[in-house]
Amino acid sequence: MSVYKDVKKITTHVLQGMKLRGEKIAMLTAYDYSTAKIIDSTKIDVILVGDSASNVMAGHSSTLPITLDEMILYASSVVRAVERALVVVDMPFGTYQGNSIKALDAAIRIMKETGASAVKLEGGLEIKDSVKRILSAGIPVMGHLGLTPQSIHKFGTYALRAKDDDEAKKLIEDAYILEETGCFGIILEKIPAKLAKQVSQNLKIPTIGIGAGAGTDGQVLVINDMLGITQEFSPRFLRRYHNLTVEITKAVKNYIKDVKTLDFPNGKEQY
Repeated sequence: MSVYKDVKKITTHVLQGMKLRGEKIAMLTAYDYSTAKIIDSTKIDVILVGDSASNVMAGHSSTLPITLDEMILYASSVVRAVERALVVVDMPFGTYQGNSIKALDAAIRIMKETGASAVKLEGGLEIKDSVKRILSAGIPVMGHLGLTPQSIHKFGTYALRAKDDDEAKKLIEDAYILEETGCFGIILEKIPAKLAKQVSQNLKIPTIGIGAGAGTDGQVLVINDMLGITQEFSPRFLRRYHNLTVEITKAVKNYIKDVKTLDFPNGKEQY
């Protein structure tokens, strides 16, 4: 049983305590008010307003096209619904790479205009300056290593990362860099479970895995994937807890039938 189940608001400090106690951290994405309100009511620990909204909300083939304004719109909708969970917002591609001043400006906009709790950036050594500058403004930062979708054109594939020794060594070094720079946690995406466990055991800050095995300090999934709203995405690490596509399709077809046959609205459903 969680010792934090009655905590009114999850903070980065609470997450650190969960790691120290060995309690796993549960994290899901959300992009809108209604979904976020439902998720928050379950006492989820962390809600990520992911740039995966580019895929599941806007229909793009990658996370690259989503803009800062769009992320702010999604994130502010989520924050208005959330009372307990820690809300982390992805900084979109182009807002922090190579320019730490620009990164701080974007992070400040996210925090001021959404009311979120933290931001998330992809990368290690190459984004260290941006992480430091954002942290200097008192904004909590979460890191993201392994498969980093914003670098899809660099990698050329969404395949497993850090399989070879050189890439695994760099990931370990980057994880230490992010911790030492001041990140409160790191997402480890689609890397070997053995490596993810090693990194998680050696870091003082929490790790959240997605396709990284059970040895991380927590797990994250995209809400549209785990509820079966998206059907075309079926990686090995995804467990579907429901199939809303089937249920929504059935409900809509029943609605159409009732409208066509004059069954809806009936006498009790009108004024």
